[in-house]
Amino acid sequence: LPMPHLVILYTGNLDAETDMRALCRSLADTMLAAHDDAGKPVFPPGGTRVLAYPAPYFAVSDGGAAGRAAGPHGEGTSGDPGDYAFVYLNLRMASGRTAATHKRVGDALLMATKAHFQPVFANRYIGVTLQIDEGNEVFDAKHSNLHPLFPKPAA
Repeated sequence: LPMPHLVILYTGNLDAETDMRALCRSLADTMLAAHDDAGKPVFPPGGTRVLAYPAPYFAVSDGGAAGRAAGPHGEGTSGDPGDYAFVYLNLRMASGRTAATHKRVGDALLMATKAHFQPVFANRYIGVTLQIDEGNEVFDAKHSNLHPLFPKPAA
C-alpha cells in the first residue's frame, strides 16, 4: 500500500522557535516504526515522505485578542501573548488499512508532534491539527529509483 505522504503546513513564526527538520525526521521515523494488526510495517521506507511548508503570511483565530486578554504565556520570542502559532499535519495514504491501524498511526504521530512542540507550548499559544486522509485516486502515477534500495518485506 503505497503513498504515505505527511504534509505539514505551519505559521512561519515557528521557524525561530523550533527545528522543523527535526520534526520531519521524527515523524518519518514514527511512520516507519508503525505496524499493522498483523505486525507488518504499515508504510514502505522508499515511499514515506514528510514535507513541511511555512506560511509567511497567516491569520490565526482572533488575531491575538484572547491571548492578550489572558495575559502572558511564557516569554516566547515575540513577547506578545497574542502571537499565535498553528501547525496542520495531513497524512495522505492509499486505502486498505484498518481503522485500528489508522488510530495507532494517528496516536503515534500526535504523540511525537506534541513531544516536539512541548517547549513551544510552554512559551506561546499554539494549535495543532492532525488529519489522516485515505482514498482511491482517480489518477496515480509514480516514478522513483528509491524503492529498489529497500528489500520487500516477506509476505
